[in-house]
Amino acid sequence: MLTGKQLVTTLTSELSEMGLRAMALTLEEMYYAPTFLELDSLSAIARLIEPEYQAKATRKLTNRLRSAHLLGSPQEISNCVDSADRAYLPSGITQVLASLDFIESGLNVCVLGPSDSGKSYLAKALGISACTKYRVIYFHCEQLLESMVVLKERDYTKYQKHLKKVCGQDLLILDDFLLHTLTDEREVKLLFEILEKRSEMRLSTFICSQREPASWSSMILNDEVSANAILKRATKHYTVVIQPKSGA
Repeated sequence: MLTGKQLVTTLTSELSEMGLRAMALTLEEMYYAPTFLELDSLSAIARLIEPEYQAKATRKLTNRLRSAHLLGSPQEISNCVDSADRAYLPSGITQVLASLDFIESGLNVCVLGPSDSGKSYLAKALGISACTKYRVIYFHCEQLLESMVVLKERDYTKYQKHLKKVCGQDLLILDDFLLHTLTDEREVKLLFEILEKRSEMRLSTFICSQREPASWSSMILNDEVSANAILKRATKHYTVVIQPKSGA
């Protein structure tokens, strides 16, 4: 039976072969530390597991951020508070959203405000925070609709797969919602389908728009029926207004 240094060498080699490199490095560091023999069994196990767990958690978060199109984004939810530049209405709403309970409950959020008011910052900050627990994906609404309409024409199988992915995320963020008029009926139909499917599955959709909901009909082929159906789903739960302060 191997003991001492030989056993540690064998164990670190086996751990590395299993892809547990952080654990292997930790075991080696622990063994050669002066305090090694003073560790009780549970403390030794905890110290051995923690770095590997953290490494895997970091990789998982990185993969989720990449899949969400948020990798490298610097936004932080702690910066989304009332300031000399802007106010978030209703009062305290960013703290409520920061809990991420709205995702757990499958509630939608519609954020309204003029250009450069901080809508995208809030959306990305919440998306980044949500990636620690949930599957998230971020799109500019217009780009998503246009690309999916083209994909549907070119490869229906890939289109269905992508639509399933978009509709199945725990949190879908649609930025620049109705920034320009939707002139293609296929885009209108697709937008409604995404919102409807996610509503049926009780999954959260986070929408950012410069335009007041009352004007959405004019942005959707003046189709009041479609506009009202989309409005009903987009603003069903939370409506947040970011109000720039005068002089900001």
